[in-house]
Amino acid sequence: MKITTVNVNGVRAAFRKGFGDWLANDDSELYCLQEVRATVEDTVTLFGSAFDVRVWPCRIKGRAGVALVARRDSAFSLGDTREGLPAALYDESGEPDVDSGRWLEAEVSLPGGGSLTLVSAYLHSGELGSEKQEQKLAYLERATKRLSELAATARAAGAGAAQALVCGDFNIVRTERDIKNWKPNHNKVSGVMDEEIAILDAWMSDSLEGTAKHPAVDVTRALLGEVQGPYTWWSQRGKAFDNDAGWRIDYQMATPGLATHAAEVSVWRAPSYAERWSDHAPLSITYQI
Repeated sequence: MKITTVNVNGVRAAFRKGFGDWLANDDSELYCLQEVRATVEDTVTLFGSAFDVRVWPCRIKGRAGVALVARRDSAFSLGDTREGLPAALYDESGEPDVDSGRWLEAEVSLPGGGSLTLVSAYLHSGELGSEKQEQKLAYLERATKRLSELAATARAAGAGAAQALVCGDFNIVRTERDIKNWKPNHNKVSGVMDEEIAILDAWMSDSLEGTAKHPAVDVTRALLGEVQGPYTWWSQRGKAFDNDAGWRIDYQMATPGLATHAAEVSVWRAPSYAERWSDHAPLSITYQI
């Protein structure tokens, strides 16, 4: 089972720039997309009949939007979907519009009778000194609670059953290995703040087997070890891409019962700046299931 996650930075623009050609040559069975920024109808039309496409747009036009996509000819199909974090995680005023289009779950049946809760997540980018950072931290707190629920379900079910995989753009690095220019950004820029990093460190271990205190595993880091990167996002400004001044902010975060089946990870980096169809790169992981 090969799963790819990518922030497409606008799915219509991505298809215009070559995403469709890339997709035609890719062999993933399931895709988690973020920052779709399009309607359900437009997204389904762009992918065509060969794909089962589930989309949850943001209620603010031109913002966010997440999708889950499955090849119809694969052994893995999308079942029931759930839009957004559970309502119980919000007060009586409900989910604010800025949180919409950021969390989409679907049930995927696995061989042997197991199941997988697959999540496409687009966490807030934040901005220091503004309400955007407050929105980011509030959302992270709610996402922490949902992750704990998913992990508890996985633990109760045992290995191979009712596992969870949260994929997406988390907009936070974890260590110096996840960003080219650590020193000028650390505790100065949203995404590199100790407060944010501590939350991700509480979510994920770096061991495929997981740990008792972590609900999930950072599958990329667990497979690759203490290497620099691999980066998944480069600023559109300056020569960030050409100089490989990137950030690793896209993740596949699995409960241990699934993480132990992870076999291979790859990040597709466009050959040149001109050949990019997003400012993010697809992160693909193969699970031997």
